[in-house]
Amino acid sequence: MELFTDLIKVVFRIFTILPLMLLVGIYMGKRSIGELPIFDFLVVLTLGSVVGADIADPNINHVHTIGAIISIAILQKIIVRWKIRNRTIGRLLTFEPTLVVHNGKFLVENMKKINYSIDNVLQMLRQKDVFHVADVQLAFIESNGEYR
Repeated sequence: MELFTDLIKVVFRIFTILPLMLLVGIYMGKRSIGELPIFDFLVVLTLGSVVGADIADPNINHVHTIGAIISIAILQKIIVRWKIRNRTIGRLLTFEPTLVVHNGKFLVENMKKINYSIDNVLQMLRQKDVFHVADVQLAFIESNGEYR
């Protein structure tokens, strides 16, 4: 019975901590996340932590790790289906591309929303062999932080 109680505790922790991590990740914005969509980043991070703790601490019961991994996978599938069915949730959890340059002018308010500076955008333009912002019709920061 104690094993079942411990397993319920693990499942409860996952279903409370992962949404909290999601909110923190959304607050941090797309610049902090990098290449992965935010929820995928959190799932990978959480799975790595669960597996890492299990590997590093031989006192951790493997059944708890298995329960945690299965719970994370189930929650991930639920969130993905929710994102597909509800466009508003999908936009919130994956971010939308952000227009940062229009007709050669920086859109500073949009850049503030995603925590990008003019220097960040200029660096991305140089990486695309664009050296004058006046030459740019439209520039977007994609949901994974890349410039298009």
